[in-house]
Amino acid sequence: MIPTNTSRKAAGTAARTAVRTAVRQPALPRSTVPAVVRAVRLLEVLAEAPSPVTLAALAARLALPKSTVHGLCATLVHTGLATRFENGSYHLGMHVVDLAHAFLARTDLTVEFGRLWESLAVLPEETIILSVLDGPDVVYVGCRNGMRQLVLNFRIGMRLPATCTASGKAILSTLPALRVKALVADAGLRTLTQKRIAGMAGLWKQLDQARKCGYAIDDEETGDGMICFGAPVFDSSSGEAVAGVAVSMLKASATPRYRLRAAQAVMKMAQELSRRLGARNVPKP
Repeated sequence: MIPTNTSRKAAGTAARTAVRTAVRQPALPRSTVPAVVRAVRLLEVLAEAPSPVTLAALAARLALPKSTVHGLCATLVHTGLATRFENGSYHLGMHVVDLAHAFLARTDLTVEFGRLWESLAVLPEETIILSVLDGPDVVYVGCRNGMRQLVLNFRIGMRLPATCTASGKAILSTLPALRVKALVADAGLRTLTQKRIAGMAGLWKQLDQARKCGYAIDDEETGDGMICFGAPVFDSSSGEAVAGVAVSMLKASATPRYRLRAAQAVMKMAQELSRRLGARNVPKP
């Protein structure tokens, strides 16, 4: 069978793609797992693409059989690292964001948090925490325990529902509504105490209030007798918060004036931390 001009062109394109891929890929150590390397390169292709990529395009870009790429995609979708759309195309999954947050939590974010509360010396008698969003939860990655004893002992690595905490609601207030709905749909509106949010309408009201005043409130939703104020932390990448800072205290001993002082202090910390992480146009508290 004599190749047509179209088939020759397609073959030439595939060959050039394979050459580009071969040139770009360095020699790998013998201990490397090829399947993992292919999966990472697939993720890199998805990250570079401005829109979802079809299976055929991925196979051509990676110079791999469609069956191999299909298996890689299915695995990545199962782990949340990739998302498959109804038309069969693929893009990065939300778990990539969680991993990015985890990376931030172990680098400049926690280092700057520690430096910040030492330099500001705000509310030394109260507990101040730093958390990042991990799915529908917040994970505490920094903590300065105060002199007052609380009913809940905060510690690094603790995981709580984002919708119950001040830092979690502060972060959620910066996210698109569709993403918040998806997080709540997956986990539900969980409760830790008798204090309950009045459904999604109640959550939207709290998030709207947080956007207006610059901080979110946890009024005995995390622990009985506790009130917490949380503010979002940003970096230079987007308008979505990468973390939340919160101060927790005993509700009975917190006068209205002291609560205002605490809210202003936590906003000051969040805004200064955001500036240190490269965020632009951060308002002064």
